[in-house]
Amino acid sequence: MNLIAKKSLTEEAQEVFRAVALIELGARMQVLESELTLSRERLIRLYREVRGVSPPKGMLPFSADWYMPWLSNIHASLFFNTYLFLKNEASCSHLDALTKGYRLYLEHCTRNDAEPVLDLTRAWTLVRFFEAEMLQLTPCCRCTGKFVAHKHDLQHGVVCGACQPPSRAGKTRKAAARAAVQAFASVTDENVIDPAALPISAEAA
Repeated sequence: MNLIAKKSLTEEAQEVFRAVALIELGARMQVLESELTLSRERLIRLYREVRGVSPPKGMLPFSADWYMPWLSNIHASLFFNTYLFLKNEASCSHLDALTKGYRLYLEHCTRNDAEPVLDLTRAWTLVRFFEAEMLQLTPCCRCTGKFVAHKHDLQHGVVCGACQPPSRAGKTRKAAARAAVQAFASVTDENVIDPAALPISAEAA
């Protein structure tokens, strides 16, 4: 009986640590309730303790289209490739891959002086869309990196936003896009080609 009680206390403590980690990263209540077994009242108390305010209300993002514009797509692709690597290659659980992958994503943005585009809720929703088979990873025909795309979109001859940013993108954002391509190479262990090394005619196409 004591062993069962001790085990349940240990599991509850682990859940509290997970909740604190998610809250510190900006998780919304819906994310916490979906991923953890703690009661809603306990989660609200934890949120207030960690953030100093009550959890915000409102609906979660519900459209996969948000991840399709070029800059959102680059950031989403960077995070999801990292998440997959941690889950499949490092044998992390879903929750560990989510939190560690998001921290690595934030570190990458900091190192490259880039403003994070994904918050944790967007990152979590992205994973859910992949689980629901609404999205897929599509290889770029230039850099060979894999980028987020709608399920059943074309898989061949597709150029990613890092290789072909829109004309409205400034030099800083184009440089950030190229840095993202190199990040894909580091997390996927693939020979991803730097768009800057492509012929000028190809990059401007």
